[in-house]
Amino acid sequence: MSKDHRPLCIKERKRIKSLGGYIDNGYLNSQLGVTHALGNWNLQGMKEINGMGGPFSAESKLKLITLTKEDEFFIIGSDGIWDVFHSQNAIHFARRSLQEHNDVKQCCEEVIGEAIKRGATDNLTVVMISLTKTV
Repeated sequence: MSKDHRPLCIKERKRIKSLGGYIDNGYLNSQLGVTHALGNWNLQGMKEINGMGGPFSAESKLKLITLTKEDEFFIIGSDGIWDVFHSQNAIHFARRSLQEHNDVKQCCEEVIGEAIKRGATDNLTVVMISLTKTV
C-alpha cells in the first residue's frame, strides 16, 4: 500500500535536487535516510531553502484503496523498522505472530524486538491496526 521515500529512489532524487538538496552516500543532505517524515525539523537546510519548501517534507502521499475481506491489518512503522524489514517480510512476521496469540500490542512488541535482533539502529515505533474481529 505504500512506497518508500528514500533518497535513492529516482523520483525522490529528482525532487530533492530541484529543491536545492543533495544526496551523499544515500542520505538526504548527508543527514537522513528518508525524504518524507514527521519530525526532525531542527535539521539545517531541510525544511526550507531560500524561502521555498525544502527537500525534507512532511507532506503525505495519499492513496485511496478499497479494502476487501482478505485485508487483515495495517502496519505503520518508523524508518528504523523499514531499515531491517521489507514490507512483505513484516507482513509475514506479523501474521505469524497474530496467528499465535491474536494480540496486536504483543505483536508490535515482537516486531520491535525482531528489529533490534536484526540490528536496527534508528528509532523504532510500530502501530498496528487490526481489521479482523477478535473472539
